[in-house]
Amino acid sequence: MSKKILISVTVLLIAFVAPGCFPQKLFRKNMEQTDTRVAGVESGIEENERRISDLSEDTDTRIDAVNSRAEQAVEIGNAAMGAAEAAADAAQRAALGRLLWEVTLSDDRVRFGFNEADLSESARGALLDIADRVKAEGKAVYLEIEGHTDSTGAESYNVELGEKRAMAVLRYLNQSGGIPLHAMNAISYGSAQPVADNGSRDGRAQNRRVVIKVLE
Repeated sequence: MSKKILISVTVLLIAFVAPGCFPQKLFRKNMEQTDTRVAGVESGIEENERRISDLSEDTDTRIDAVNSRAEQAVEIGNAAMGAAEAAADAAQRAALGRLLWEVTLSDDRVRFGFNEADLSESARGALLDIADRVKAEGKAVYLEIEGHTDSTGAESYNVELGEKRAMAVLRYLNQSGGIPLHAMNAISYGSAQPVADNGSRDGRAQNRRVVIKVLE
């Protein structure tokens, strides 16, 4: 084979082989660059998803806190409204008759147990004395029985507890003292009308009381 023929064959081989070789290398390089870019995009997406998840959890926590404060505000508002309505009713009834006399049964005499509305023996004896005094009036009278508490605990609970204690007094005056139910009414002011400082033990004991007002 002559040199000219050998050179021609070599040129032909390069012409056929090169176009298939270089594009493949270029393709692999492009694929590697594309994979790198895809990996970067996926990493960015994952980071965004983590941020969105963290933001969602933080938002839920804040929403729960706001809802909790709103519920507490509604509870306090309802308790205050109930006490205000009770006070308005008491004032209206008091306007219908002149106050003859009143008795305050503080915790020292009523002896309600902690968070309880059961009457002690000393309380029952005091209420029987009051019933006798009411019947000795010799005329129709009206009894306003007020339940008061100290400031310990939620106000909605204090209003409820004050009402239970006032109702315990009302029922005993009716069942054991012979005072007609239509001549009595029980209301609760909760801790809205303290007569002493709730910051001391003695003050709290004075605020835990039942007031019985006898109206003409």
